[in-house]
Amino acid sequence: MSYGDFEVVIGLEVHAQLNTKTKMFCNCPTSFGDEQNVNTCPVCLALPGALPVPNKEAFTKSIAFGTAIDATVNKTSIFDRKNYFYPDSPKAYQITQMDVPIVEKGHLIIDMEDGSQKRIGITRAHLEEDAGKNIHEGDHSKVDLNRAGTPLLEIVSEPDMRSSDEAIAYLKKLHSIVRYLGIGDANMQEGSFRCDANVSIRPKGDTKLYTRVELKNINSFKFIQKAIELEVERQIDAWEDGVYEKEIFQETRLYDSAKNETRSMRGKEGAADYRYFPEPDIPPVTLDDETLAKYSQIPELPDQKRDRYVNDFGISAYDASVLTAEPELAAFFETLIDHKATPKMAVSWMTVELLGRLNKAGLSIEESPVSALTLSELIVRIEDNTISGKAGKDVLDYLMENSVSVDDAIDKLGLKQISDDGAIIAMIDEIMAANPAQVEQFRAGKETLMGFFVGQVMKASKGSANPGLVNKLLKEKLQG
Repeated sequence: MSYGDFEVVIGLEVHAQLNTKTKMFCNCPTSFGDEQNVNTCPVCLALPGALPVPNKEAFTKSIAFGTAIDATVNKTSIFDRKNYFYPDSPKAYQITQMDVPIVEKGHLIIDMEDGSQKRIGITRAHLEEDAGKNIHEGDHSKVDLNRAGTPLLEIVSEPDMRSSDEAIAYLKKLHSIVRYLGIGDANMQEGSFRCDANVSIRPKGDTKLYTRVELKNINSFKFIQKAIELEVERQIDAWEDGVYEKEIFQETRLYDSAKNETRSMRGKEGAADYRYFPEPDIPPVTLDDETLAKYSQIPELPDQKRDRYVNDFGISAYDASVLTAEPELAAFFETLIDHKATPKMAVSWMTVELLGRLNKAGLSIEESPVSALTLSELIVRIEDNTISGKAGKDVLDYLMENSVSVDDAIDKLGLKQISDDGAIIAMIDEIMAANPAQVEQFRAGKETLMGFFVGQVMKASKGSANPGLVNKLLKEKLQG
């Protein structure tokens, strides 16, 4: 993406909610969608005398993440207080990690559209507690504190991205890693994977970092990209109009998806405004060597899985990237392979046929009415010539609406292929007898008539004759 005479500088802060059973500093559950304010206790309500106790599971999940991004996992990390007052923050401060986070100095490799790759640095990933949720109903506002205290891993990138496309590629890779590791569901609609984008511009060739504007709490890839593009356009227009210093200042802006616009929310605070100081109620947390070693053992990540698919199954890098974008897609594909579907057919029938139908229906792979086992049986029936590929599409359509076996669907639709030599030869003999002129023309050298004869046989069989066998037997009879 080109920005004319300007270069865009983007850094992202992602808040990934960790799927621990309990909150960061108390034993309240972290379940989503419960009745308002039922998952609370003296600790997350900040009642006097209540003391926080760090959640070990949040640390073990952070170790896995640090390993995945090739970062330094600090054996000892320190909690701090970040002081601010919002209605959804009952303590009037947040327990977070400022100076010594759990994870530092990692990176991700993103894939560019031209086939190249780019390294995006990750400054840090630190543990902290989430705030509650403000609810606005008419002229009233309420606060639900069920989410207050839920563990977050805040992942802070270096300002290494130069376009909204790069930002989205980074976010999608990060989202995929969180899900593959199983440390969070990263459900953007539920707010468990949220992004703040820091955006600035500068003339091409300039190395100075100019005023950055924060775009706050955006929870979809599409909206993040739109918000960044709008902000870049606003800053470039201000620069070209000579009002950059007047109109562009350090602030937090909100993205309104209904109006497709950003608007000012508040001036952006600096570190001094938050008055950070070490959390007095929590001593430094030190991880033992056994814990570090145990939780550094992580599963195969999407890039590794993609490369394995290319090498082991001979599929294209693009197809492998599609199949490994989500752990559920990869698991579905591997089930197809495990149940005797050939890789080429598995890719085609999963990515083109099944995913096409699911996308049209607004369904995810987890919601598919056709299981991996059922699709593998359908592929096997196509490969063993029980049905044709064309008939297979009709069977898949039927299976999307009806919970029956593949064989029952084939019988119900009457699509079983005729692969009996005798039955096909009888049809060929009848067609040749009815079309003697065409037979003579073919034998005289007009081989384009082969299509005519194939069509007649397929018509006579109502499309159920095995096309490969029809071609073979027709050649033998016509040339005989």
